[in-house]
Amino acid sequence: MIRFQADADLRHAIIAGVLRRAAGVDFQRAEAVSLEGLHDQQVLALAADEGRVLVSHDQNTMEGYFREFIRTRNSPGLILIPQRRVSIGRAIESLVLIWDVLDAGDLENRVCLFPSLVIY
Repeated sequence: MIRFQADADLRHAIIAGVLRRAAGVDFQRAEAVSLEGLHDQQVLALAADEGRVLVSHDQNTMEGYFREFIRTRNSPGLILIPQRRVSIGRAIESLVLIWDVLDAGDLENRVCLFPSLVIY
């Protein structure tokens, strides 16, 4: 089962909506592990240590750091949701679908990019 970790930049409405739609989703908020102010590499390490797929809006730097990270360590994966091009409703529906359909190993060392849900 996929377990999610919210990055500090992820909109709270997305987390709340996912948990309303599917109460069984394990979606940890950034505040639970104090991600605010941490470097992207530290955030990726914390998510990996917990076996959680990181969900972030940070398309500017997170993917590059993720690519560096997986050269030396395994990661449960990264989901990038553009803040301006994807509605909160669509993000919620897509995350619930990912949780419902995919296994944890399906995203290992991969990036899932919204809105197309391309996994690479």
